[in-house]
Amino acid sequence: MARFVRLVPALLVSALALTACAGVHGTPGGSGVRDPFFPKAGNGGYDVSHYGLRLAYAPDTHHLTGTAILTARATQDLSAFDLDLRGLEVEKVTVGGETARWNRAGQELTVRPHDDIERDETFRVTVRYSGVPETVTDPDGSQEGWLRTSDGVLALGEPVGSMAWFPGNHHPSDKAAYDLTVTVPRGLRAVSNGELRSETSSGGRTTFRWHTGEPMASYLAVLAIGRFDIGRSRTGDGLPVYTAVDPAEAEASGPVLARIPEVLRWAERRFGAYPFSATGAIVDHAPKVGYALETQSRPVFPGAPDLTLLVHELAHQWYGDSVTPESWRDMWLNEGFATYAEWLWQEDHGGESAQETFDALYSGDYFDSEKAAEDIWEFPPAEPPDAARISDPPVYLRGAMVLQKVRQVVGDDRFWRILRGWAEQYRHGNADTADFTAYVEKQAPGEDFEGVWEEWLHGAGKPERG
Repeated sequence: MARFVRLVPALLVSALALTACAGVHGTPGGSGVRDPFFPKAGNGGYDVSHYGLRLAYAPDTHHLTGTAILTARATQDLSAFDLDLRGLEVEKVTVGGETARWNRAGQELTVRPHDDIERDETFRVTVRYSGVPETVTDPDGSQEGWLRTSDGVLALGEPVGSMAWFPGNHHPSDKAAYDLTVTVPRGLRAVSNGELRSETSSGGRTTFRWHTGEPMASYLAVLAIGRFDIGRSRTGDGLPVYTAVDPAEAEASGPVLARIPEVLRWAERRFGAYPFSATGAIVDHAPKVGYALETQSRPVFPGAPDLTLLVHELAHQWYGDSVTPESWRDMWLNEGFATYAEWLWQEDHGGESAQETFDALYSGDYFDSEKAAEDIWEFPPAEPPDAARISDPPVYLRGAMVLQKVRQVVGDDRFWRILRGWAEQYRHGNADTADFTAYVEKQAPGEDFEGVWEEWLHGAGKPERG
C-alpha cells in the first residue's frame, strides 16, 4: 500500500504529482541499478557519500526507532529518487531541511523533494522511521536482515538484508562512510564496524557511537546487540583490535581471536597494506545463522571460528570489502580470493601447497563424496546461473582454481605482484570480472590467458587439465 506524508485519495495524489512535475527539468532516478541477480537493489540518479544513522532498540518489544541522514550527490537532474527500505514505518522525510512527499511500493521508498535537485548538487535526505525489522530469506534459503538472538539481535546484510534496518542505496556499487549511533538498555552492548568513538550511559540506557571513515558497501554494515565480552588491544603496528564475544563462545574463541594480529601481518605480506583503520571480530552465539560474514573491519561469526575461517574472513577485508564487486554476478572476486587465501596460509605454514590443493580438487580427492566432487563443475565461477547460486561451491573453489591457473601462467614473483597490485589499484573501489582479466593481462604482457579465461573462468563443465 502506497503511503504519503498525508493520506489523500489516490486520484488527487496523481493530480498533485502531475501539477508538481509541470515545468520541472529533472527526471526521477531509477528504482534499481539493474543488477543481473537483484535488479531492484540500489537506485539510479545519485551516489551516497555518507550515512548518519541514529537508532534506538528495545529488545523487549523488538522495536527499532531510527533516523537516517544520507548525504549524496546527484548524477542527473532529479525530480524524485528512490531509497531501498524493506518493512518499517516511515514517519517523515525531508530533503535539504524541507518536508518532502514520499510513497512506498515494496522495497522502494520514492522521495519527491520540494524543489528539483540539479546534477552534481550535493543534497541531504533525512528519513525518520520505526517498527519491528524483518528477517529476510535469501534466494538460497539462508537468512539475513534483522536476526534475533537469545540476548539481542544480529543485523547482517549480504546481499540485500541491510535495507531491513535502514534506508539507503543498497547495492555494492555505491559505497559510503558511516556514523552509527545506537542506544540500547544498559547492560547490553551495540557493536558495529570501524572505530568506537564513545560509550555513554544515562537513565538506564547506553549509547554507542561508531565511525567508519573508509567507503563501505551497505551489505558489509553490521550491528550486533547483546551481552558481549569485549576485548580491546592493538597490533604491533598500532591498529586497534576490538572483539565482541558472546560469553557462551568465549572459551572456544579466545585462542583463535588472539591470532588476529598474526594473520594480519601475514596477509599484509601477501596482499599489501591493510585497508582499514580498525580490525577485530564479533563472535555471537547464533547457531541458526549458519554462516560467517566479512562485515567490514569486524567480521561476524555465529559461533567460535577455527583458524581457517578467520583467515578467510580477514582476507575478505582486501578482496570484497576494500575491492568490492561491481555487481552480484562478480561474487567470485570475493570468494575465490578469500578461498585462495586459505590455500596460501596453509602453503606458508607447513601444509599442502596451493598446487596440491588444486590437484586434489581436480581429481576429486579433496571431497568426501562423489557428488561434492562434481558440484564444483556445475557452472563457471564468473557466471552463476541465478541469485540462489552466487554462494555455491564453484564460486569459492573453482574461483580459487582460476587464481592458481593464473599463477601457473605468470610464475610466483609476478603472481604476488598481481595479488598486491589488484588490491592497491582498486582499493576502496569497485571492480568486475572484466576489470580483473584486463588487469592481469596488463601485468603480464605477452602471456596467453585465453585458455584460463575461456575454460576455467567462463567455460561450462570440467576443463581439460592443460
